[in-house]
Amino acid sequence: MIERRKQLRRVQDALSEYPVAVLLGARQVGKTTLARQMVKAWQGETNFFDLEIESGFAALTGTPEAVLLGLRGLVVIDEIQRLPKLFATLRPLADRTDNLARFLLLGSASPSMIKGVSESLAGRADFVQVTGLTLDETGENRQNTLWLRGGFPRSFLAGSDGQSLKWRRNFITAQVERDIPLLGIQVPSPMLRRFWNMLAHYHGQIWNAEELGRSLGVTGKTVRHYLDILAGTFLVRVLPPWSENLGKRQVKSPKVYVRDSGLLHAFLGIETMSGLQSHPKYGASWEGFAMEQVLAHTDVFQPYFWATSQGAEVDLLLERDGRRMGIEFKCADAPAMTKSIHVALADLRLDRMLVVYPGDRRYSLHPKVTALPLSEAVHDLSEVSFPRQSQ
Repeated sequence: MIERRKQLRRVQDALSEYPVAVLLGARQVGKTTLARQMVKAWQGETNFFDLEIESGFAALTGTPEAVLLGLRGLVVIDEIQRLPKLFATLRPLADRTDNLARFLLLGSASPSMIKGVSESLAGRADFVQVTGLTLDETGENRQNTLWLRGGFPRSFLAGSDGQSLKWRRNFITAQVERDIPLLGIQVPSPMLRRFWNMLAHYHGQIWNAEELGRSLGVTGKTVRHYLDILAGTFLVRVLPPWSENLGKRQVKSPKVYVRDSGLLHAFLGIETMSGLQSHPKYGASWEGFAMEQVLAHTDVFQPYFWATSQGAEVDLLLERDGRRMGIEFKCADAPAMTKSIHVALADLRLDRMLVVYPGDRRYSLHPKVTALPLSEAVHDLSEVSFPRQSQ
């Protein structure tokens, strides 16, 4: 068992400030474990409904108002996307002034995919993203294991790389054949799996719906629908471009990433660290892995990337209170200052730039640019306070 104290504190903070806290993240990422830890630590009455279990589902399908109205203390509802009508039921319960109950909801789909959630819980809920395991939880000495196997706890903690890979392949099958259809999404599972696999080969590249559509033999509109499904179930990140009037042509399409590096490697057929280091997607894999680690420690509402047609780019652009930070992810032994970084500093008026690489030494490249290991970047960014997303 890996202690996830920071995640637990975020849940506790959310429940202290709002009548409803919603834990969102991919399936098998650890939401239920966190919820059970909350139940164990809670001072007072607790109730736990798991909608994947027949008894839990049945208890809340008939007259949920009657069941929930009299409950006190902490009320946990797991996999709530299976009963979206509950969001409307919870609204008057969350509006009570007596604060006799706090509701902890767990979901494996984003609010945009669940009808009524945003309207029903507006101003009443704090949404907490539950990510895969992070470097500060596993220890920086296990960085390569985390990178290779990804952040799903069962994948990371498997007895061997082979067992981990088998778990990830089974997870992919379960997602396309069972879990996504349970959301009411009608997409042929072989086609969705093929699209997901193809997307892994586009990992870190600019999204081109028409090109992917031609490869799959479907329309651009259809592949955009497939992308929305994988993004809405926290399996793919769609990173939008930053654009402003700079007098030069800027990239206006998003980048796409498989969010978990272990799933990416399963699709690419990468089984070992040596296999990863010799793979053409080695650099792109590092970029996606390090980016997810960084974003897990910033709570930034909307990250961006920036690129121009002339080749200047910033892998990750964060803005807060008018201040801008750029982050580049370089899979090199000793990254150096580049023309692209100079252009980004000037054009975007960056206050700071980090160049994150797999090494172990921190050094300055420029008064505003620092090259540093991922573990130090994570530590630096955890000190930066970004507002949480509330509804």
